[in-house]
Amino acid sequence: MSTLGGSPLDDTDRQIIAALQADGRRPYSQIAEELDIPASSVRYRVQRMEENGTLQIVGIANPLTIGFDRFAMVGIRVAPGTAPEVCRRLRELPETSYVIMTAGNYDVMAEVICRDTDHFTDLMNRRLHLIDGIVSTDSFFVLEVHKLAYGWGVGEVDTSLLDAPQPPLGAGLDQRP
Repeated sequence: MSTLGGSPLDDTDRQIIAALQADGRRPYSQIAEELDIPASSVRYRVQRMEENGTLQIVGIANPLTIGFDRFAMVGIRVAPGTAPEVCRRLRELPETSYVIMTAGNYDVMAEVICRDTDHFTDLMNRRLHLIDGIVSTDSFFVLEVHKLAYGWGVGEVDTSLLDAPQPPLGAGLDQRP
């Protein structure tokens, strides 16, 4: 039994999550019928998962199609020991939709969504770069969105990649004696 948000998830919770990831507006009565449980149980479980932070039901829009012209990932390097506080401060900015602490070239990554170049410039120069602990940033503008999905972790795993053609035996390996 795995846990998210501190509460254990059982198979019924996972099935409810999978159903809502496919269609967040799906009536609880339909989910209940498919799972052969009362609708009140679905309602209770969804409420519990929302309250403990396991589940959030939202409408996701492609920002590039609704008037936001600058959609970027920002790689952020921070002073040692400041990553948690930098993440907290970034979380407070209305332009950030995604903030994560990472391992690798960047200590923190943030997805930012801005109306236009002026808005992006203001965010970077007048607010983001003034956060204590930020040492440097690299911006990666999104040109096109080819997949924007949030249905992971509870449904069936797509194994199509596992069925992809494999490289010839020994390809890419140093075969010198």
